[in-house]
This record gives sequence, structure tokens and C-alpha cells, in this order.
Amino acid sequence: MALAGAGITFQVREVQLKNKPPELLAISPKGTVPVLVLPDTRVIEESLDIVHWALKISDPWGWLDFSYSELDLINELIERNDFFFKVHLDHYKYADRFPEHSVQVYRSRAEEFLSELEQCLKHSPFLFGSDLSIADIAIFPFVRQFYNVDKQWFEASPYTLLNKWLLRLIDSLLFKCVMNKYAPWEAPDSVVLFESGLSEHTVV
Repeated sequence: MALAGAGITFQVREVQLKNKPPELLAISPKGTVPVLVLPDTRVIEESLDIVHWALKISDPWGWLDFSYSELDLINELIERNDFFFKVHLDHYKYADRFPEHSVQVYRSRAEEFLSELEQCLKHSPFLFGSDLSIADIAIFPFVRQFYNVDKQWFEASPYTLLNKWLLRLIDSLLFKCVMNKYAPWEAPDSVVLFESGLSEHTVV
């Protein structure tokens, strides 16, 4: 989403994690995705690092257009997402792998962060104002994963503002343009280029 929002054209290699191509493991031995290989052969292996790289190249929507103090708050929220919410999200998604507690317990623990997001949205339609920011882009995919575990529960939950925020992003041009389906890449398949085409449109 950050690459698309920044208007960066890039080559796509769709990977099946159950059948990781040796080319992936050669550039990133840990074998996780996404992985971004730059023209100078540098490799960026973490999603948030890719987001920051893309927005340093181009930030036409002002996703980083905040004061230092606001960026500190944004970074703190993203950190909470990555190191608190994601842990409980993984337990909730794969509760059968963590039989120490029930699905309900794992969901309840994750709700602490959902409540925090709901509070943010009481003041504006997005997490830090009237427009998208890096916070929305970094956190949205994980809330969507949580939502997909039990959509009926989420839609009936007290997180009404978070529901609205989530569905707005799911329905956005930005999200739709990056959710194209690609056939799994195998060498020496031809190059598939991604171009967002968002320059003449709003992203949400």
C-alpha cells in the first residue's frame, strides 16, 4: 500500500510460502514476505522499513506530514501494534496451536489495543486526523486479519468506529489496487510490473 501510495512502480514476484523459491531464500534466508530488492541490490526485509523507504522517496498524500511530537505518538501506536497486538492476534488466529487458553481469552487480550484504536477514532475518521497517515497504513492489515477470524463477532462488537474505519479502507481505491491476484512466480517467468494508477484519484 505504501509503494502504491508513493506512486512507485515495482516488479512483483508472487510467492507461495509453502513452496519458497530458492531465489527468495538467496536474498532473504529467513524466507518471509514482503521482501523488497532495490536497484542497488540492497534488501529490505521488514514491512515497516519498506513503508518508510517508500515514503522517503515520495509522500504525495502527506502520510508523514506531522510534527515531531505527533510522529512520536504515531510511532508509539505502531510499536504497540507490532509488539503487543500482533502477539495476541497470532494467538487468536491460531488458537489451536496455543491450547493454554481459549479463543475468547486471546481475543479479549487483543481487545485492549482495539479499544485504544476506537478512542483515536472518536476524534477523527482516521487514526491521526481527517486523512490517512502512516499509522493507518501500518496498522490496517493487522486489524483486517483480526476481523477475518470472526467477522460476525467483530461487526457486532462495540468497536463501531473501528468497524467503519476498517470497511472504509477495505473499500478504498488504494487497497483494491494492491489486491490483484498474481500467479506464483517461477524463474524464469516474465516480469510483472505493478503501477498503482492512483495519481488522478483519491486513495480512500
